[in-house]
Amino acid sequence: MPVLKLGIPAGSLQEATAELFNRAGWKIKFQSRSYYPTIDDVEIECMSIRAQEMARYVENGVLDAGLTGHDWIIETGADVYEVEELIFSKVSRRPVRWVLCVPEDSPVQSVKDLEGKRIATEVMNLTTNYLAANGVKAKVEFSWGATEVKPPKLADAIVEVTETGSSLRANNLRIVDEVLQSTTRFIANHAAWNDPWKQKKIQNIVTMLKGAMAAEQNVYLTMNVERTCLLKVIDILPALQKPTMSNLVDDNWVAINTVVKSSEVRDLIPRLLEAGATGIVELPMSKIIG
Repeated sequence: MPVLKLGIPAGSLQEATAELFNRAGWKIKFQSRSYYPTIDDVEIECMSIRAQEMARYVENGVLDAGLTGHDWIIETGADVYEVEELIFSKVSRRPVRWVLCVPEDSPVQSVKDLEGKRIATEVMNLTTNYLAANGVKAKVEFSWGATEVKPPKLADAIVEVTETGSSLRANNLRIVDEVLQSTTRFIANHAAWNDPWKQKKIQNIVTMLKGAMAAEQNVYLTMNVERTCLLKVIDILPALQKPTMSNLVDDNWVAINTVVKSSEVRDLIPRLLEAGATGIVELPMSKIIG
């Protein structure tokens, strides 16, 4: 039986990845001190790998596919096939940002002011390339962690990743510039992608993951509407696609089913009631495919 060797990011993305797979239909279980999570699919063999190393292991064939950040693909220079962009992270459903930061009271106002200075970061290549693109020569030092506390004594500036900026603010740091925006990517080894069975398996996984992510932002609404109010109700609905309609026993009434953004429901339902809709039911969704 063919098996797909799949890398699951360890660390901060682990729980978010497992939760996404669970909503897509796969249950992944992590065991303490084991790098091999179990998954309820005999065609998949999982391995926990740090996101920073994922692209390298996919490139050299230790793994057929995996999930990692676009930032780490660039940082490692790995030659992998990027199958799909999956916008999720440990905190939110938005890209993470690598930013150039200095202390609040630093005189530095732009990257040009860092000529000859020290910059601490975990992404040495990203930072070096960014400085070169801006014509700046500075000393880039690798940071093993707690990068936010390095300035001003251990570094003049840092390049650090952020989602909300709360950690930077807590350490009295100010963002000078954005170096890179990054999202999670589903990547594959080129040989694996050229294998028909593995490519199909990867595509099926990605389809279900995308379906689960799409459903997370939407809900299913069903309601009854008198035909005399039908046009007013339909005009209000911001449907994912055109709403479906079916006749009820009473020919004067119809049932409407549609998909709407969950963030719009609290304002939408009162308007639907005013337009003549009744028996409105909101239902959660697990997947939206296609």
